Amino acid sequence: MLESMARVGSLTGTPWIYVVVAASVLLDVFLPVLPSGVLIVTAATAAAAGTGAATGHVPQNVPDILALTLCAATASVLGDLVAYRLARHGGERLDRAISRSRRLSRAQERLGAALSRGGGGALVILARFAPAGRSVVSFSAGAAHRRIREFLPWSALAGLSWATYSVALGYFGTRWLGAAWLATCVSVAALFAAGAGAAYLMRRPLKPAEAS
Repeated sequence: MLESMARVGSLTGTPWIYVVVAASVLLDVFLPVLPSGVLIVTAATAAAAGTGAATGHVPQNVPDILALTLCAATASVLGDLVAYRLARHGGERLDRAISRSRRLSRAQERLGAALSRGGGGALVILARFAPAGRSVVSFSAGAAHRRIREFLPWSALAGLSWATYSVALGYFGTRWLGAAWLATCVSVAALFAAGAGAAYLMRRPLKPAEAS
């Protein structure tokens, strides 16, 4: 992990950091093992360390916080949309694969129940923070042929919330804790804690009213 953080640190002085962040966030809907959240936290930490918290100036050799947030949020929405479209047009083969997956079937059931009550947005946002939750919900929404207007606005809000949270952890963690390595460790731990909490809430069994 430390070696990966060092590699990210070497990219923060170049525009390539935005390309790497965008690619990682876009692809982790298909490969949830990609450490996109850790990447964003590390980049934001480097930005805070490079700005000099007291001066407030942003030199050209560190990522811009707003650009980093928008880059991650946009890539998140695009990844969700691609997964949604693939699942929506995946045909019977994908439907059978989802029906064999207990996790995907359960997510599809929960999403359908939440959308019917007008509360599906909360589930989409929650799933963005849970490990692999984004993948499960995006594919489930497409496979269930949910209307795009029911899913995409919440995906956008979820992506922006997650990106803002991740960037804020790294940036303000460095400003408050001072040492970049300590801020990165604490911020990544907070990111994982949020993911664990979201995963726990998503695993809770459906109540009778929700299952009906």
